[in-house]
Amino acid sequence: MTIRVVLATHNQHKVEEFQALLGESLPDLEIVAYDGPEPVEDGVTFAENALIKARAAAAHTGLPALADDSGLCIDVLNGAPGIFSARWAGHGRGDAANRDLLLDQLGDVLDEHRGAAFACTIALVVPEPGGTDAPAVEETVEGLWRGRLARRASGSNGFGYDPLFIPHGLAVTAAELSPAEKNAISHRAIALAAAVPVLRRAFEATTS
Repeated sequence: MTIRVVLATHNQHKVEEFQALLGESLPDLEIVAYDGPEPVEDGVTFAENALIKARAAAAHTGLPALADDSGLCIDVLNGAPGIFSARWAGHGRGDAANRDLLLDQLGDVLDEHRGAAFACTIALVVPEPGGTDAPAVEETVEGLWRGRLARRASGSNGFGYDPLFIPHGLAVTAAELSPAEKNAISHRAIALAAAVPVLRRAFEATTS
């Protein structure tokens, strides 16, 4: 039996990525894109924002919903930019401005103190049969991709902070990896792997 799950995004490429990564372990899973209004993401953690998006998608469609929220966390900045990663340099300033500001802020920080991690939280919300307000399932999982910040941007693949992030054990930035290489080891891949048993338990509970 095919189980349809809505992914709280309008980005078809992300839908295809989730389908490819989760479909290997869950062949009966069909990921579909969300076509409803976007909620205000006013949470103060990745988990809160992921749940906000998943709840909105589940309520709008009546389907089980997945959502993710992610960002870059710098050790010496106490986890910042974190949930503000996409707008670190200000609303609408863009990726290059965000990177430039971060490099300026860390300009005098020694290499041994430039530890960082990409974090991704994935939320699953399964609505209660019958349309009651309380969902039957709400769970979150997290993926952390450890590394450090380079002193200058390098690489043309990826997006966001990828040109600054050197994954642990590698000598190149995430933007110098091929898409396939990055997707195999990224924070989202780690979180999706953790989501597989959560999805299995949720579907077994709601279909039994």
